[in-house]
Amino acid sequence: MFIELTEEEELAARYIDPADIEAARAFDVRWERDRLLKETDWWGASDNTMTQEQTDYRAALRDVPQQDGFPFDVVWPTKP
Repeated sequence: MFIELTEEEELAARYIDPADIEAARAFDVRWERDRLLKETDWWGASDNTMTQEQTDYRAALRDVPQQDGFPFDVVWPTKP
């Protein structure tokens, strides 16, 4: 997921603290990660047993913030 800036936003970004940009990007990535986790919450329902691939996928999603390139260079796991 990459957010494309308009020309006005690009100009405004020149005057924004880079830490603020990083924090905003981290928020966006975590939001997407949480959305993907919620999408698969039903896999863990009491009447369902997750496959190892499903368990690994959810673990990889939870580990996204620990990736070396976070938050600008994120590798999203592939949903089984």
